[in-house]
Amino acid sequence: MNILITGASSGIGQQLAQDYLEQGHYVYLCGRNERALEAVAAKFPQLAATRVFDIENAEECRTQLADIKPLDLVILNAGTCEYIDATEFDPAVFERVIRTNLIGLGNCVAAVIPLITPGGQLALMGSSSSFLPLPRAEAYGASKAATQYLARTLGITLKSRDISTTYIAPGFVKTPLSDRNDFAMPLRISVASASDAIRSGLSKRRKEIHFPKKFTWLLKCIAALPLGLQQFLIRKVITST
Repeated sequence: MNILITGASSGIGQQLAQDYLEQGHYVYLCGRNERALEAVAAKFPQLAATRVFDIENAEECRTQLADIKPLDLVILNAGTCEYIDATEFDPAVFERVIRTNLIGLGNCVAAVIPLITPGGQLALMGSSSSFLPLPRAEAYGASKAATQYLARTLGITLKSRDISTTYIAPGFVKTPLSDRNDFAMPLRISVASASDAIRSGLSKRRKEIHFPKKFTWLLKCIAALPLGLQQFLIRKVITST
């Protein structure tokens, strides 16, 4: 397969790129950190290519991807996370997160859809935070809830082009981004485990991939409750920690 992965310079994206390369697939590693991308690509000189661009720049997305091979699988993984104290809501933080996680995602979607072959796959990296309203995640959770909606609508509209769409919703994964968190992260898993779950789900063309299941099914069960009860339970958990 010909595969493109954004955010491939670290974390889940880097692990996915390495694992797919080890399986013998051709992978375009995309990101802003050229040195990190090249370090991975150098191990697989016949199978890897790098593209360095900022997803927030629509023109860079188009020009850097203009000459690549037709794609069988695209994983739009690049993103960021910042938290907000809602009592002192910072619109600059909100804008930064939305601009990267949503506007940047849209730029990538626009650039890659024409490149995906019939029968191909498009995967959007979301978060299990999209399942529930969580304090401090006003920006991050909102961006991932929008990503979930986008993945579901693309799943409908791209069917006519024989492109399947997947929404990926990880729980806590040990990455440089999550290492900055200052709170408990229950059932946190390694990037290797995350990559295994994602690649398995994509091979089965799952519409949604969420993991670790003990954590994400709990969130889904709470999300099925009436909103008032959801909020009560979340407040109880937050105030007890």
